[in-house]
Amino acid sequence: MDIQGESLVLASTIPGKLCFDSLCRGSVIVRSTYSPHDSLFRQYTEGIDYTIDYLKGEIKRTINSTIPDYSRHPLYGKKDFDHSQYPDYSNHPYFIWVDYTTKNGDQLANRNDQSSYLVNFRKKLKEGSPVTIVSYGNSITAGGEASTKERRFQYRYVQHLKKTFPKATIQLEDVSIPGYTSTQGIEWWDSYIGKTSPDLVLVGWGMNDHNIGGNTPEQFKKNLILLVSLIKERKNAEVILFSSFPPNDDWHFGSHSMELYAEATKAAALEAKCAYVDVYNTWKKVLKRKDQPSLLGNNINHPNDFGHWLYELSFEAMTF
Repeated sequence: MDIQGESLVLASTIPGKLCFDSLCRGSVIVRSTYSPHDSLFRQYTEGIDYTIDYLKGEIKRTINSTIPDYSRHPLYGKKDFDHSQYPDYSNHPYFIWVDYTTKNGDQLANRNDQSSYLVNFRKKLKEGSPVTIVSYGNSITAGGEASTKERRFQYRYVQHLKKTFPKATIQLEDVSIPGYTSTQGIEWWDSYIGKTSPDLVLVGWGMNDHNIGGNTPEQFKKNLILLVSLIKERKNAEVILFSSFPPNDDWHFGSHSMELYAEATKAAALEAKCAYVDVYNTWKKVLKRKDQPSLLGNNINHPNDFGHWLYELSFEAMTF
């Protein structure tokens, strides 16, 4: 199994774990940018910049490595941190990106049969009828920390749909509201999604709802059900609800109960009779080996390019 562009942050000479162990010798490339075609691309050298434990699937910096040292990050090792007390808490300067082949690969996103839903959308894709996908959610859905528009998860998913349905003609539009909750998604309906004409809406809230002072899981579920009903009734469109991932465990403002919001999202989809994409459990599977900062662009609650790929994998795992 080949993995491309997996992200890591490496502190001092402490090993960082990849998603998989049992790496194939000669397959590992460690670089400074997500894309090997980036103008700032540089390839790091094994034995000089880093060492690899191929059996364990671990990489660590050497003492004199030119790989950025994550132990110098202002939030490194801090518990219950308040990010507003720091002028720069981004992880982007510290990422390395790794390509490798593993002998012990496994699907990161569990297969998810949603064939009871999206019947009209599938028919239009197969026929080649023009369709519009609208994404509506918080800053993650708006692209939070993806390096380019094309690397945002919904744009990647559109490319997947075009490969799966060769006749498909798809337009994608995002009308997300960064920094807010599903409550504002309802209150500001007319100003955002109300102006669109979708065939399918990707609804992604939960990260801000989950914060201290946000909506309870019960209220969040009610909000999602209302949003789905509004989309169906006012837009005659089909809907995918998708869950969110757990933000940094050391962040002060998180309630650290994202599993409840993921469960609420799934329950809302069942009650509202719409499709569901399970981002949460994909992320939890990856976190069995990887540390959270290696996936977070802002070290709090925004996925980096590899994190957006994990979202897209979750969408691919949904069959309909």
